[in-house]
Amino acid sequence: MVERKEQKEFNSFFGDNMKIALINENSQVSKNNIILSALKEVSETYGHQVINAGMTTSEDKNLTYVQAGLLTAILLNTRAVDFVVTGCGTGEGAMLACNSFPNVLCGYIVDPTDATLFARVNNGNAISLPFAKGFGWGSELTLKAIFKSLFESSFGEGYPLERAIPEQTNKKILDEIKRISHQDMLTIVKTIDQQFLRDTIDRGNVKEVLRAVEESELKQYLLRF
Repeated sequence: MVERKEQKEFNSFFGDNMKIALINENSQVSKNNIILSALKEVSETYGHQVINAGMTTSEDKNLTYVQAGLLTAILLNTRAVDFVVTGCGTGEGAMLACNSFPNVLCGYIVDPTDATLFARVNNGNAISLPFAKGFGWGSELTLKAIFKSLFESSFGEGYPLERAIPEQTNKKILDEIKRISHQDMLTIVKTIDQQFLRDTIDRGNVKEVLRAVEESELKQYLLRF
């Protein structure tokens, strides 16, 4: 699990030149351009880079919401990216899948208030959005407002500020519980169904970002596929 010192480094890095992955699964891939456009428009004003790491069109290799969770964990655990934006029809499945893995704290985000409170109170590294439920005319404006609230927040600062110390303490406890209750990512990728793993990561953008990360046994294992 990421120790508190490392988590602080992640949070300080959030202010500049962060790499953000967008991961769309199969059911909502038709909205990829809308989501990507909103994410890039907002994030680039903060100096962040966006990687379109999931499905981009219906012609791409299939990616389920469970695979979106696995891919989220791979990109975060290799430090290929610093933050992940994902989702599915309701947002619930992708959120649950992400939180099944170590070093991933994924929040379910519906509106800008959720985004601000998740960043300041829960201090996570991924969000899952509902891309079908309640998604209609003007939804790109909602997406932009959510991303703005997220990126302008001070992660882990607490809300309200007088609650900062107990909230930060609880986050540290949660980190430790996840460290104890999850296997490490290398063990997971070695024991998970290997075809499922191959189908998840065998896509151009993913391989490209993995090749650029610091050398590790996890990286070496993943690049075998």
